[in-house]
Amino acid sequence: MTALLSGIRVLEIGDRIATAYCGKLLRDAGAEVVMVEPPTGHRLRRYRPTGVTASDGDSPFFSFLAGGKHSIAAHTVTAALLDSADIVILGATPEQAAEIGLTANEIACCTTPVVTVSNFGWSGPWTELPATEFTMQAWCGSTGSRGEPDRPPIAVGGDLGEFIAGSYAAFFAVAAHRSGGSFDMSVLEAMTTSMQVFSWLRKELMLLEVVGRSTEVPSVERAKDGYVGISMATGQQWQDFCAMVDCPDLADVPELRFQVGRWEQRDLIRARIGDWFATHTVAEIVDLAELFRIPMAAIGNGETLSGMDHFVARKSFVDHPAGFRAPGPPWRMSRTPPLPPALPPAVGDTVADWTPREKPDRAGLPLDGVRIVDLTAFWAGPAATHLLAMLGADVVKVESVQRPDGMRFAGGFRADVERWWEYSWVFHGVNSGKRSVTLDLESDYGRALFGRMVAQADVVIENFTPRVMENFGLGYEALRGFNEQIIEVRMPGFGLDGPWRDRVGFAMTMEQLAGLAWITGYPDGLPTAPRGACDPLAGVHAAFLTLAALEYRRRTGHGQLIEVPMIDVVLNASALQVIERDAAGVLLTRRGNRGHEFAVQNVYACTGTDQWAAVSIRHDADWAALTVVLGQPDWADGVSYTADTADLIDGHLAEWLATRPRDGAVAALLAAGIPAAPVLQPPDVIDNPSLKARGFFQTVSHPLCGQLPYPRPPVTGHFVSAAAPLLGQHNADILADALGLTDQDLGHLEDEDVIGSWPLGL
Repeated sequence: MTALLSGIRVLEIGDRIATAYCGKLLRDAGAEVVMVEPPTGHRLRRYRPTGVTASDGDSPFFSFLAGGKHSIAAHTVTAALLDSADIVILGATPEQAAEIGLTANEIACCTTPVVTVSNFGWSGPWTELPATEFTMQAWCGSTGSRGEPDRPPIAVGGDLGEFIAGSYAAFFAVAAHRSGGSFDMSVLEAMTTSMQVFSWLRKELMLLEVVGRSTEVPSVERAKDGYVGISMATGQQWQDFCAMVDCPDLADVPELRFQVGRWEQRDLIRARIGDWFATHTVAEIVDLAELFRIPMAAIGNGETLSGMDHFVARKSFVDHPAGFRAPGPPWRMSRTPPLPPALPPAVGDTVADWTPREKPDRAGLPLDGVRIVDLTAFWAGPAATHLLAMLGADVVKVESVQRPDGMRFAGGFRADVERWWEYSWVFHGVNSGKRSVTLDLESDYGRALFGRMVAQADVVIENFTPRVMENFGLGYEALRGFNEQIIEVRMPGFGLDGPWRDRVGFAMTMEQLAGLAWITGYPDGLPTAPRGACDPLAGVHAAFLTLAALEYRRRTGHGQLIEVPMIDVVLNASALQVIERDAAGVLLTRRGNRGHEFAVQNVYACTGTDQWAAVSIRHDADWAALTVVLGQPDWADGVSYTADTADLIDGHLAEWLATRPRDGAVAALLAAGIPAAPVLQPPDVIDNPSLKARGFFQTVSHPLCGQLPYPRPPVTGHFVSAAAPLLGQHNADILADALGLTDQDLGHLEDEDVIGSWPLGL
């Protein structure tokens, strides 16, 4: 069976997780992926955050990321080697690329599309600024939003930002192959789009000041026998939750409908619900929540995940030939299953092929001419179609006046405007460049018109729970009846089968369940959800697979059904926990801001009110530079940088920063080559010099909200063509101009509430 990307050769260069995960996604989809690594081997071959090292062989995590790839061992890379590939993934800054023989001019002159992956991109003022995942979380506003007010801000544990960047890189790799153009990608921009909730738009649209750091209320609670995670996005879910925990009076308090109000009353809510949770087991709570349609889940970790009944039933974890359990690729397809896991290559197992590859000669955006029918709602699904729209696809967002996209109502309430549902900042953040049509798919008229849209489309994408499309009578076979070559992308939270298939789940549910919450938080506190970053993570995976399926259809003429469960995506992002538990017998857990990779890393208080700096000391060179910044203090004389001296160094660094203004201290550390960042409040990214210089914010005018700074994808270029649409804004354009309905037809459909521009009941 031909794989999605069979016949495509990818050159993977770089030693970061993002490039390795990008290569894994491409390899699992069928591409031939060749790593270029130094003769001493890829950095991740030795990556063991548990501290348990094998006497020989590669690290299990490397085996997971590099399985099935090939290896070329070389100190330098030539333009001729680049030309021998169809796509190049280059994880390096300009200076790092030059060190291996690749200047910007040589890259520009090669015939192969190149996706550069670097912390701050290849243009702008920060191309060589030192950074780690940890400090970039601070730069993008993620860390500053999370934690208790009387404790330090808290970063997300693990390497979530690297997995986000890697999935974006895979998406742009296929886009580059499709269009023949290259992309300059910034990891900071990928994290800004995914690890905070467009807070600059929130400030602009809701006229609200910064909330400060917080956690959701309720979020993770102690049950009788463990932890249970809760995620609510709608007012109805809050009301149902209050009934479930025997606190119906809380549902009558208007301020508690939204998270902001619940955070302000967090002590009251926690006191009221604490006893109920303490007297029920995790299983009892989750089962009851399923009846109430409230997203709840057990808090999973590296020890418990692979044995959970849903994952066992769906065979979500597989036996890796390198000798451990690991999550399988996070998708299923009706025609082209992903490749099975395989062993990683030995260093230099492949001789370089210098034969130039023939490249496509195409112009325009990668998805010019592609038509997508978008049935998605909230964040994950719209994030997928948003990417596709910005790369040129005509994306028609289908809602109804009976059930508009729930994200229109999840962002708060503006009492001073009439159509307040048009002001949701998250809706704006992931729906620019789309057109909107309303159709009641429970009506015969609505389904008939939908079928005519599908007949003219290339792709249908939806993220309902599994039963919804079938209940509409619009399952995959029905869609094929409208269009034999249609590609349907389904994004159910838990998959199309298995014991949990009908459970409701949002991104935080998946983060709580799949181990990301377990590894995030204060060491003496509760597990803490990253707060929704896995919505866009799942969206980028779905967009990548959509592009790959379009490439497969271009070669074969076949459409297919694609299943991209969010939980499977998140299991891949937290794979290290299961792998290390299985291979080393060690359960990774939360260490606050200290992390697992560097001996010294933390968020430190500076002078002033609530001023914090994030700092990582990566290696001996950073330690030597730090001693100079600190003025060669006596206590550092003869002290080497090891795990045994980490607490000593951390304590003295905390004392030094406590007496200095944040921005000056960060500047001094960066000038010395040490990764550091101010812990920013999320809206403050609007003033980031790198984001501004690279054109990350692209201003367009919205009919009601005026000029708004929309985010573009994390690559340079102009991509935001139009503002987020009003509900039903393009009914006439789509139904009359494209489908031939008359004004009389449209009037009749409005009278019957098949279409409209105003939510029913408001």
